[in-house]
Amino acid sequence: MSSEPNDVTEPERPARRDIEDKLPRGIWVRLLVYVFAGHLVAGFIYLLFALGASHG
Repeated sequence: MSSEPNDVTEPERPARRDIEDKLPRGIWVRLLVYVFAGHLVAGFIYLLFALGASHG
């Protein structure tokens, strides 16, 4: 047996906390698209109710 210490170093990885704090860009884009589409649908439904109330 040799008395030399084992000099195998593992590559450094980013801390797990850093990875969990950042959301991938694709998720942000999807979130913005869903929010925009949801507001369009809600606006259309509001318009239907507003037009229906004025004719009723």
